[in-house]
Amino acid sequence: MQRKKVGIVSGGFTSEYNISILSGKTVFEELDRELWEVFLITINKSEWKAEDDQNNIYEVNKGDFTLQNNETLVKLDVIFNAVHGAPGENGQLAALWELLKIPFSSCDSYTAGLTYNKRDCLSVLRELKVPTAKYFSINEGTTINEDLILATVELPCFVKANRAGSSLGIYKVTTKKELIPSVEKAFEEDSQVIIESALEGREVSVGVAAFRGGIHVLPITEIITNNDFFDYAAKYEGKSQEITPAEIPNKWKELVEHWAKSIYISLDLKGVVRSEFIFVNGIPHLLEVNTVPGITRKSIIPKQVEAMGIKLSQFFSYLLLQTLAKN
Repeated sequence: MQRKKVGIVSGGFTSEYNISILSGKTVFEELDRELWEVFLITINKSEWKAEDDQNNIYEVNKGDFTLQNNETLVKLDVIFNAVHGAPGENGQLAALWELLKIPFSSCDSYTAGLTYNKRDCLSVLRELKVPTAKYFSINEGTTINEDLILATVELPCFVKANRAGSSLGIYKVTTKKELIPSVEKAFEEDSQVIIESALEGREVSVGVAAFRGGIHVLPITEIITNNDFFDYAAKYEGKSQEITPAEIPNKWKELVEHWAKSIYISLDLKGVVRSEFIFVNGIPHLLEVNTVPGITRKSIIPKQVEAMGIKLSQFFSYLLLQTLAKN
């Protein structure tokens, strides 16, 4: 079988750039070279470039997403999207790949735009009866009515940049005087902010992926953070315990698996997705949906894949083969 040419796209335009680079390198290092001819693509605001196994450097054509150097023009058969944040997780690149008819591993541009917007995604999922926290949203430049916000969400609460990931732009507020400074800091990440009531309970992360012709819920991870919440340091600097598979009651497991899979199907998600939940009185409440989750060596998804008994190289190949099969 002739090897398919796969472009692993990483980098991006947001604070998640460095994590995305690590995710892209994980896929690049793991993919089976007997099945795939692999190109690691790195994008930022000023440069889009690619590199192959022989360390040849290519320029990425932004018009047709071909790779070119002095001697060679490469047309990609499939793309593995590892760009957390814009433009990979918010649907911008997906729209380009859709126009060019290049198969890619993540969800379509409309769904990506919806899920990247926490406020709009939660609004849609509430219509499907998915349990969530109480929330209040504001845009930059509008008047901040502290009393109205706190009457809606109460204290403690979380202030979150609406369109950001990797736990960036999230602040826990325990007193009224902390509210406005936290909102102002969150506005540094995004012009939209969502304020949610703090859910007290056990937190789990649930991976769902489509491969081998089916939709599979990966082994659940329980997150026990040393910090106030699962922030950037807890996620990437070892300041948390991640227990996979989670030691939770079977009924909890069944419930959260049901909601994670239902969300995947209802939103027409693709590839591998990770959703975060907190159990309150035995009911899993959704925090957010990540359609391009981290896949660094320290990330949750690789640990769940390992717990499932699948090698990471196999898993990445399964995702790409599923992508090709759907196109």
